[in-house]
Amino acid sequence: GSWCPTPLCRGRALPRPTPGPACVVGRPLRWASSFSQPGPTESDPSEGQVFLSESCVKRLLEITEGSEFLRLQVEGGGCSGFQYKFSLDTVINPDDRQGQRGGARVVVDADSLAFVKGSMVDFSQELIRSSFQVVSNPQAEKGCSCGTSFSVKF
Repeated sequence: GSWCPTPLCRGRALPRPTPGPACVVGRPLRWASSFSQPGPTESDPSEGQVFLSESCVKRLLEITEGSEFLRLQVEGGGCSGFQYKFSLDTVINPDDRQGQRGGARVVVDADSLAFVKGSMVDFSQELIRSSFQVVSNPQAEKGCSCGTSFSVKF
């Protein structure tokens, strides 16, 4: 792809992205019109989107209250270079993008979105654990068996 991985490679000291054509921000997000950025529209309908599975929606509706939503972040680390982090949150930041389905909301910051766009967020229930997971991520080259870590395509 044409994206630039450097902002996430410097660890947690991420500078806030400046508005404009920075390497991973600057692409419009059409799945929540109130959060879209002005600019040229992309022809790919899945550009800048994260999808929610039925089980994800069902579980989110069970555990969220009021204005709570699921926040998905991508951080450096894990056994494959990057890892997914899920948390419940109530605060929308200026660079956040949000999507919803059936009343369940997922929010992704602009830097993380570059690494998960086109992915599906799923809730997996197994004998030993149940967790939110990112599945079929087109940006990921290979993941590890734990389902929380991945490396990116260059």
